[in-house]
Amino acid sequence: MTTVAEILKSKTFSMVFAIAPTATVYEALRLMAEQGIGSLLVKDGETIVGIFTERDYARKIALMGRTSAQTRVSDVMTTSVLFVQPSQTSEECMQLMTSKRLRHLPVVDNGQLVGLVSIGDLVKDIISEQKFIIEQLEHYINGGGR
Repeated sequence: MTTVAEILKSKTFSMVFAIAPTATVYEALRLMAEQGIGSLLVKDGETIVGIFTERDYARKIALMGRTSAQTRVSDVMTTSVLFVQPSQTSEECMQLMTSKRLRHLPVVDNGQLVGLVSIGDLVKDIISEQKFIIEQLEHYINGGGR
């Protein structure tokens, strides 16, 4: 079973982007588009105070008649941010993400932000594990296990 720490090490791009709660939603969207990401941690100094996602935009800006240029991130961010630790498994993360309907989980170790895992990171890891198991089984079935 793969740990979150191993997933973070395998990521080609591990930088976690953040924005201030006073920034506008437009600024957040621009940063997300520039970086090709679907979420931003919202930090007040070094403290994580929320997360802003594409889902927040879709549900709290576009559908509520707000404008991204006039709305602050703090007005629409998700404030109940769930975290995982590096020692947790990909399976634990997948269960949490599925039950809570999340796509991003910040990773915190001893109170310090060390990364972020996405549902895509977990799916990639699970596919890799399954591919390895299938290859081993095929090798065994074809006589490699004798």
